[in-house]
Amino acid sequence: MGICDGRVAIVTGAGRGLGRAHALALAAQGARVVINDLGSAATGEGADASPAGQVVAEIEAMGGQAVADASDAASWDGAKAMVDLALERFGRLDVVVNNAGILRDRMLINMTEDEWDSVTRVHLKSTFAVTHHAANHWRLMSKKGEQPDARVINTTSHSGLFCNIGQANYAAAKAGIASFSIVAARELQRYGVTVNAIAPRATTRMTEGLREWTPEQLEKRKPDWVAALVAWLASPEAAPVSGRVFEAWGYGITIAESWQHGATAEASLDPATLGPGILAAHAASRKNAGIDHGVELDP
Repeated sequence: MGICDGRVAIVTGAGRGLGRAHALALAAQGARVVINDLGSAATGEGADASPAGQVVAEIEAMGGQAVADASDAASWDGAKAMVDLALERFGRLDVVVNNAGILRDRMLINMTEDEWDSVTRVHLKSTFAVTHHAANHWRLMSKKGEQPDARVINTTSHSGLFCNIGQANYAAAKAGIASFSIVAARELQRYGVTVNAIAPRATTRMTEGLREWTPEQLEKRKPDWVAALVAWLASPEAAPVSGRVFEAWGYGITIAESWQHGATAEASLDPATLGPGILAAHAASRKNAGIDHGVELDP
């Protein structure tokens, strides 16, 4: 018995890293899980069915139930196929964890069209496509008088929230996912669906080598810390929480509060008079954000 007992979840990109941790945490809490993964490299090339199969084997060894799925989460038909698989194999669907992603970092002046398209496709389109097909299932349930208690948990990023250099494609996709999650939460609440997003601070194959970490930091950056939040958000207890973006790691869970109104300059119809007010507002905004005091946004 666990907090997700009896629930059925789809986790995309579940063969390795954060997705694997999410799937294992959900299974440990009683969920049956569709393990979706193409088995590609971190940059998106290739395919390998074995990582998904290995996670299924781990869950079965725990006494849980899981099924592997090799659908392309960013394709319309692939997204529908995994929803159909959950319904066919387990008879229901309660949770979608959109986690699939790749990295192709490049400064924007050197970034190719394919590097932009592939990253935004895997992150942003897959999040939309899987959510779309799952939401339509839940909508039909609601129309029949079977109100769901369903969850969508999307994956944004610190880069999407605070804008890392060299990741224009990735940051744009992840920022889009954060905004998409808030819009979807508002649209789907009538059908008994909550939608939240997480910004993980975790060390995985996508982040290894980007920076040196102390042993304590590596401990706090284990995917298991983030997976615990995902399992809770997937549970019935999380029903009151929707439209939120969480930063998560072993140091704590923080609610990111989206865009806020900041310093204001007086409006004018004469462009020549706008400068002093805008420059003053700009300076005040930088001070409030800690930019002028050497405060690092990513501790």
